[in-house]
Amino acid sequence: MLKRLAESIRNNENVIQKKEISPIIQFIKENSFKTERIFSDMGEDSAAVRDGDKYILITTDRIITFFVENYPFGAGFSSILVSVDDIYACGGKPLGASIILSFKKKKIGNQILKGICYGSNKFKVPIIRGHTNTNGTCYELSSTMIGEISKNHYISAGGAQINDNIILAVDFNGRIGKASKYFFDTTTFKSSEEVLRRRKAMNVIAEKKIATSSKDISNGGIFGSIFQLIKYSKVGATININKIHIPPILNEADYDLITYSKMYLTTSFIVTAPDHNCEPIINIFKDHGLTANVIGKIINEKNLLRLNDGIDSVDVMKF
Repeated sequence: MLKRLAESIRNNENVIQKKEISPIIQFIKENSFKTERIFSDMGEDSAAVRDGDKYILITTDRIITFFVENYPFGAGFSSILVSVDDIYACGGKPLGASIILSFKKKKIGNQILKGICYGSNKFKVPIIRGHTNTNGTCYELSSTMIGEISKNHYISAGGAQINDNIILAVDFNGRIGKASKYFFDTTTFKSSEEVLRRRKAMNVIAEKKIATSSKDISNGGIFGSIFQLIKYSKVGATININKIHIPPILNEADYDLITYSKMYLTTSFIVTAPDHNCEPIINIFKDHGLTANVIGKIINEKNLLRLNDGIDSVDVMKF
């Protein structure tokens, strides 16, 4: 399983895509205008701008065209979901969203708008700005969201320390998505109170200042998200694959670890912390409806992901 899983990660298009944007990020870092008001930017789930005793948080995401064309309502909903989780991942609270939308057919455009508004109400985030092209030559959908957090509570994706434990937290109460077998839906069928309670676990962890770094699990799956975290933290990670538990509903559908590791797990987070903070973090996630446990360790091997099964190990690749 170790070798097959390692090969699957190396060939995962979403992981490869995240690796390929590194030169773009580096170019922007080296050539764009700088100001002291920016606390953190490229590489974080949410960039942070200094504002008194708070940070203003900013994140931007684009929904893939295939999804927009074929599942317009779901795409609209996801444009809010993905940005909401970027804000919560660093411990913040969303304030408002801006949408850019272009469509060719009014019927599809209306479904996208309904999905956007459904997401707005589900996550209690107002749509405050946007740009819409109703006569587009193609379908485009992207969202920008702002949030806020106390300066003392911000959790960076780049703060992982050597010998920290790696905690995986997932909402096991989900369904296989209609659009793809790699989409684990934990939100559309739940009340606002339920979906927000789970995300507010990150607010509590941030306020207690017990995590060193964090990321939500995006379309790169578990390992794509871990790759990004160790890249920004300039460390490595070793993951015990036997510690990654698959939700029962996916076990019943014959999902194995290779398939599960590729999934976009809505309502899920990777958090790093020293030994003495792991139990409090796991209990906070549990109290908020997520299943969490330690799956690995941060190691002093820059940008390296290593897998093990408790006996053997294999190096996947450097990010």
